[in-house]
Amino acid sequence: MESVVLRNGVVVGSDAVSVADVLIVDGLIAAVGVNVDAPVGARDVDVTGCWVGPGFVDLHTHLREPGRESAETIASGALAAAVGGFSAIVAMPNTEPAIDNVALATYVLDQGSRAVVDVAVAGAITQGRHGERLAPMAELAQLGVRLFTDDGTGVQNAAVMRRALSYARPLGVRLAQHCEDENLAADGSMNEGSLSSRLGLIGRPAAAEEVMVARDIQLVRLTGAPLHFLHLSTARSLAMVGAARDEGLPVTVEVTPHHFSLDESACSTYDAHFKVNPPLRSPEDVAAVRASLTNGLADAVATDHAPHAAELKDLPFDEAPAGMLGLEHAASLTYEALGGSSADPVRFFALMSRNPARIAGLRPSDDRIRHSGHGGAVAVGEDANLVVFDPNGAWVASRETLQSLASNTPYHGRNLMGRVRFTVVRGAVVVDEGVLA
Repeated sequence: MESVVLRNGVVVGSDAVSVADVLIVDGLIAAVGVNVDAPVGARDVDVTGCWVGPGFVDLHTHLREPGRESAETIASGALAAAVGGFSAIVAMPNTEPAIDNVALATYVLDQGSRAVVDVAVAGAITQGRHGERLAPMAELAQLGVRLFTDDGTGVQNAAVMRRALSYARPLGVRLAQHCEDENLAADGSMNEGSLSSRLGLIGRPAAAEEVMVARDIQLVRLTGAPLHFLHLSTARSLAMVGAARDEGLPVTVEVTPHHFSLDESACSTYDAHFKVNPPLRSPEDVAAVRASLTNGLADAVATDHAPHAAELKDLPFDEAPAGMLGLEHAASLTYEALGGSSADPVRFFALMSRNPARIAGLRPSDDRIRHSGHGGAVAVGEDANLVVFDPNGAWVASRETLQSLASNTPYHGRNLMGRVRFTVVRGAVVVDEGVLA
C-alpha cells in the first residue's frame, strides 16, 4: 500500500475547516498539518481548493444480491459507491430472499469484504419482510448488524412495530422505517394530486407517509427505542419528526437527493425513470425537503440507490418498478442543494458522512463489526477512509459512464457541479482523479 500525501486541501472537521496536508501511511492518517514531511517514495497530490473529509456513508443502498444480480451485485454497487465518494454503504435487506437470518447476512458481509468499499448490512425487522413475526434480531446483532428495516414496505401492524422497538432497545440496535400505509398508498404510481388526475395515474397521497410517521413517533414515545425514518418526502413528515426531536425523542431522519432535486412534474412525460416510492412530491414539499438540509431537520442524505434491469423500466409508468440510481450523483446534488459555491462544507460532510456513520453504527467499538471506522475526524490515528471533493468540478451526468450494472438514473444529461476526485478506503486510493483505480 503506497503512502500518499494530499497537499493544501481544505480539511473539513466537525465544526471548522483549515487548509492543511494529510499524510496517509499503512491505512491510517499519519499526519495533518502544514508542509508535512512525507516518506521517501510517497505519492504527492495537489488538492488545492478541494474539500478533504471523511468518506461518504450511504445508509440506504439496494445491492440486489442475492436474487436480482442482473440489476446489481455487491461488487458493482460498491464500484458505483466508490466513484460517488462513498467509503461505506449499508446494504438493504429487501433482496430475494430477504436478509432475515445470520446465513444471508454473513453471505453479504463476506461478499462485501472483497468489495472496493466497506459494505455493512441491514437486517430485516420481520421474517421475509412480511410484517408478521420478528426476525432473529439478537442473532443478527451478535453478528454486528446495527440497523434493521423492512424497507420497500413499512411494518404495517402497529403491535408488531411496538414489539420490534421494545426488542431492539436492549440490543443496542436501531430500527429504520419505510413510512407508507399500504392501504392508503394502494396501487398508486406517483404523488396524488391534480397532476396525477390530469395524467390519469393513480396517486399515492402524502397522508400515506404522514400517518405512519405520526404512529411511529407515538411508538417511540411509548418504548423509548431509537428509530430512523427512511427517505421522508413531505413537509408535514419532517415537521413531525422535528417536533419529536425537540421533545427529546430518539428519532433521526434521512432525505434523498431525488426528493430535494426533482418534483412530481418530472412524471408528466410518463418516463418510468422518475417513478420512485415514496413518489416525487409537490414543489412545496420539495422546497421543505431541501430546506431540511440547512435548517437541521435532516440528519443525513441517503441515496436509496435502487437499480432495475432496463427492460423493467421500459414498461408503462404504472407497471414499471419504482426506484432510481443514486450513488454516483448524490454528492453533487447535495452540494447544489446546499447552495453550491456558498455551501457550508461542515454541513455537507455532516449530512454525507458523519451523521450517517453515527446512525449506522459505523464507528465500531467492538470486533464484531467487520469494517474500519467511518465518519470520523481527519486526524492522526484515524482510519484513512477519505474523500477529496472538488467543489468547482463541473460535469454532465450520463448513463453511458455509470459503474452500476443498471442505467435507471433520472439525471442523464443534467449539468452538475462538484465532483469527487479521490476516494480512499482503508488507506487505498480506489478512485483516482475521478476514475476507478
